[in-house]
Amino acid sequence: MRGSGGRKRGSELRKRVSALLAMIVLASLAACNGSSDTARLGTSSPQNAASDTSVTSGEPPASEAAADRAAQPARAEHADGASRSARRRRSDGAAQSSTAEVDTNRLAALRASTLPGGFELVTAPRAFEFPRDHGPHPTFRHEWWYITGHLDTPSGEPFGFELTFFRFALKPPNPAPAETGVEDGMPSAWRARQIYMAHFAVSDIDRKNFVVAERFARDALGLAGAHAEPFRVSLDDWSLGASADGKLWRLVAADKGYALDLEINPDSPFTLNGDAGFSRKSDAEGAASYYYSIPRMSAKGTLTRDGRTFDVQGTLWLDREWGSGALGADQQGWDWFALQLDDGSALMFYALRKRSGQRDAHSAGTWLSPDGKALALANDDVQVDVTAHWTSPHGSRYPARWQLRVPKLDLDVNIQPRLANQELNTSTRYWEGASLVKGTRAGQQIEGKAYVELVGY
Repeated sequence: MRGSGGRKRGSELRKRVSALLAMIVLASLAACNGSSDTARLGTSSPQNAASDTSVTSGEPPASEAAADRAAQPARAEHADGASRSARRRRSDGAAQSSTAEVDTNRLAALRASTLPGGFELVTAPRAFEFPRDHGPHPTFRHEWWYITGHLDTPSGEPFGFELTFFRFALKPPNPAPAETGVEDGMPSAWRARQIYMAHFAVSDIDRKNFVVAERFARDALGLAGAHAEPFRVSLDDWSLGASADGKLWRLVAADKGYALDLEINPDSPFTLNGDAGFSRKSDAEGAASYYYSIPRMSAKGTLTRDGRTFDVQGTLWLDREWGSGALGADQQGWDWFALQLDDGSALMFYALRKRSGQRDAHSAGTWLSPDGKALALANDDVQVDVTAHWTSPHGSRYPARWQLRVPKLDLDVNIQPRLANQELNTSTRYWEGASLVKGTRAGQQIEGKAYVELVGY
């Protein structure tokens, strides 16, 4: 065990190395990407709910030799027992004022005015194949793996959490020979054609505490990436993966005094949203995604808070989307609802919002019956009324309670957040939080839990 002087010196070394590596990744990403859409990379500011931003490694600014020299302190720190922490960028360093030419801002990427060249577009339904489609789709520009959940300790203490991985392509695949990463006959292990971003958030309900961490890494040097068989997506030491037969999944993440290690069983069938998984977002060319969900996954494992570990169990929801298109020119954002009801049914609905504040006709969702049968829901099938608002310390005004009705299902429920402040002050600022559901279906009382995401406010 190190003494206090050793810990202090190690902390200072990590800060210096992290700041250097952050500058390397920011410079290299700017050089790699030719897009005119800019987003702040590696920035966050204090908020009521704690936030964290990390940048993991990058490409050398001038030469492989310079990169190797820059990486030497990190290697020494790794050997000294600090693992990958020396490669991370925390939110107290130099990269806070830097920008990079890369669409790590999810909303900016989806609001792009022109479609990127060289990427495959989502234009029609396709056949899904698992486990292949759990993995990455590099011919498309962007995709994400979204998992949210509600957990309880044996004493009934409740928690919510989100772990999300985003993949953003810097360039299309199948590069020309001059762009293969081979320079002067030597391949570059630093070179990458895509970047990963991840968010980890925990809602500590009884303590009224919400913490957020954000990380970035290149798909290089084993820092981040995804593969299909067996499925695994990871960024640094955060990961989501499945066994070879797909029957047992595992989730691992830790930051901001909280850690999760969960074993997960998919309980419900893989549900294809939209038209057999083809989810159109507007009438614009390519403005669609391939979209499936696993609405019910049972989980058990441990949650560690400030060094104390608890057994937990609960129910999770997985959402998967990929594509290359953007929102329509008149679209501002979306409100996404994922309900798990106590009769065994589940409901997903996304309400796309126009800049005028009206709901877009391409809003849609899916109802999953208790026996696993899916029913597509069109915009006109679902009524959502906002009954309260909450204003963020950063000035955004969000809906904060909803009445959701689906007349064709005889469903009428109220959705209320378990904490008011579940805003993620990350590179894309948005609200996503654990909520409770109460109401009626077919005249009978019904309850449940939900996650709600609010983007573009």
